[in-house]
Amino acid sequence: MKDFFNKLLTGMSMGIVVSLIPNALVGEILKLIIPYFPILQHILDISVLVMSMLPVIIGVTVGLSFKLTPIQTASIGLASIVGSGVVQISTDGVMTLNGIGVVINTGITAGLAVLFVKYVGTRLKDYTILLLPALTIFIPGLLGTIILPFVRNGSGYVGVIINNITHLQPVIMGSTIAVIFSILILSPLSTIGVATVIMLSGIGAGAANLGVVASGVGMCIASYKANSLGTALAHVMGSPKIQMRNFFMKPKIALPMMITAAILGGLAGIVEVAGTPISAGFGLAGLVGPLNYINLATGGWNLFNITVMLSMFFILPIVLNVMFLRLFEHKFKLIKSDDYKVHFE
Repeated sequence: MKDFFNKLLTGMSMGIVVSLIPNALVGEILKLIIPYFPILQHILDISVLVMSMLPVIIGVTVGLSFKLTPIQTASIGLASIVGSGVVQISTDGVMTLNGIGVVINTGITAGLAVLFVKYVGTRLKDYTILLLPALTIFIPGLLGTIILPFVRNGSGYVGVIINNITHLQPVIMGSTIAVIFSILILSPLSTIGVATVIMLSGIGAGAANLGVVASGVGMCIASYKANSLGTALAHVMGSPKIQMRNFFMKPKIALPMMITAAILGGLAGIVEVAGTPISAGFGLAGLVGPLNYINLATGGWNLFNITVMLSMFFILPIVLNVMFLRLFEHKFKLIKSDDYKVHFE
């Protein structure tokens, strides 16, 4: 079972990074440029489309992590999009792609599909290419759609808890929400999905974003020795979810980032770092968090706001994470660089 979940989480992590990085790299920048160069709208649309392909990509990368055949892998990709909830069907039969779906249910469906194709194995013989895709869609894929409402409601309960926390004193609220989001970004749950469901805004959204920043920057720094520079930067420019497998196997690796998040979130309540439901789950990806803070702050691009932005989103996350990572590695000896090794094989 440990090996199964290892491979499942590894595949999910790869799929998430591959699908989300294109939009994370160019999304917010293009939104600033498009009013002057409308032709770039096509590039933005393509990056958004790729994000909606996340369930299929997760299914494929999960199949690859289990070293399945091309037909088995493609079948898992099809089942994953069926169970993800990313496709919405209107009353008149029109199908539309809506966001990235429920990521955790995509993973569950992909896992069920893997078990199914492994069980079927070579039993279908010459009829494999004819029957396996259909059977995988109609059995594990259909199971995914059946459990989708329950999984979606479960994610909603997390949102309810966070929504109640927003009524606390600003510093306590900011610190608590930042820690929660620093953990959510390492889980199969969508930080953007949770934030938009409860319409998290203001200081709560700013603190949530800083929690994601804390995890992204911290994981980038922690993983640099064990991975390539490109892989390390993917934690910040893409998503810290690349560490999802390692986090589930060894939750202690997130302790330095959680403490960093708590401090940043508390400071967000003091200096009033605000955000929107969309920016709450992005972190530094596409500079969504910093740009939204500046746009919402009174005075816009004045010296004070720029100083706060640079300090809260860049300087402090680096300084605090370096300090706590050294403390936990050398003083407490609870973590080591190999704990953050990302496996792509």
